[in-house]
Amino acid sequence: MLRDLFTFHRPPPRIAPLTGDHAEAAAAIHAASFARAWEATELERMLAGKAHVADGAFAGGTSERQAPLIGFLLSRIVIDEAEILTVAVAPDARGTGAGRLLLTHHLDRLQRFGVRAVFLEVEEGNAPALALYRRAGFTEIGRRPGYYPAPDGSRAAALTMRAQLD
Repeated sequence: MLRDLFTFHRPPPRIAPLTGDHAEAAAAIHAASFARAWEATELERMLAGKAHVADGAFAGGTSERQAPLIGFLLSRIVIDEAEILTVAVAPDARGTGAGRLLLTHHLDRLQRFGVRAVFLEVEEGNAPALALYRRAGFTEIGRRPGYYPAPDGSRAAALTMRAQLD
């Protein structure tokens, strides 16, 4: 009980658009999150593309240039649909709500761009991500066996999910 009086909680991360300047930090977070990591040059190309939308979660600091990137979300828009290409949160920031804030902000942003439906694929064994997506209104619409490479060389199935924004 006394310990709770002295527990300091981190302020929530600030969500802001991700730019090419963040590609190196985003690539490091992606590498810590996935067996097949994207390189900074791949991320830079996507971030420069007009069809791609990316948001970052930044901890501390007074601007995105000063604050460390702790997570990001990248999607691609085609007319009134979007596909979430990746969501990655740094290992030491997982469980802090950064992913939820990123997803909520990003879905609102996509809706402002006129997106009506959002699709994604997630590894079927990724319980935290599945819970996050289901809370955000995503439902399973398909399954791809052997889609994701695992660190041990095996392959895991992907669940295809969809959320309606309108």
